[in-house]
Amino acid sequence: MKSIASFLFLFAFYCTQAQESTASKQVSTFTIEAPQLQSSKKIWLYLPKNYDTSTKKYPVIYMHDAQNLFDDKTSYVGEWNIDEKLDSLNAQVIVVGIEHGNDKRIEELTPYKNEKYGGGKAEQYLDFIVNTLKPEIDKKYRTKPDANHTTMIGSSLGGLVSFYALLKYPKVFGKAGVFSPSFWINRKDITALLENTKKLKSKIYFMCGDNEGDADMINDLNKIEYLVNTKRCACKLLNKKVIVKGGQHNEKLWRDGFVKAYLWLF
Repeated sequence: MKSIASFLFLFAFYCTQAQESTASKQVSTFTIEAPQLQSSKKIWLYLPKNYDTSTKKYPVIYMHDAQNLFDDKTSYVGEWNIDEKLDSLNAQVIVVGIEHGNDKRIEELTPYKNEKYGGGKAEQYLDFIVNTLKPEIDKKYRTKPDANHTTMIGSSLGGLVSFYALLKYPKVFGKAGVFSPSFWINRKDITALLENTKKLKSKIYFMCGDNEGDADMINDLNKIEYLVNTKRCACKLLNKKVIVKGGQHNEKLWRDGFVKAYLWLF
């Protein structure tokens, strides 16, 4: 049995290695030190098709779980096809994808420690993005560095930390795509933080499915949206909430919803 299991493991590994990358030529990668996390981070960078022939500056989207954004080879659950979708739109935007920390993903993407699952190091993760990664991106590439042109998008825990980033760094991030946010893991603390936030000027696109396997997903999203609306007049139309019929907690939901979110946010 051991020999069969070993063979199957090696076969699967070989197939993964042999698979060709699906990332477009607009996508590149680099590694940067993340002293706040006592590690290094692999970063995926998408530049618009006309970047090399233009002198203009571009807004930037920061996204989490970069392994799943651009390349089917690195995503074990299916990619979001971010590069192909933006190419088809001739989108004038730079995307910076940050790879998650594998077994440290929960730590990095949760603002507060959960009794059962631990975590609670999103402050360090965001500190890395704001004070290490973003300055490097703004220095090396033609960006529009102000908050109105800096967006964060993520799903699940990435949706949670994207929303948290708006509350903690309103002068850095002016927009967010909050997909299927895992508010449940920090429900009490994230609600208290939002209730104590005096003003919220950010533009927010909320999205989830009605079949995500979590009965509280829509309830949490509705409550957070309600609290957000207490911080500003709903007449400003700075929020949009989309509940996808039949949508499940997976890459397909987020992949299919990305373009609508992008077009609304931009």
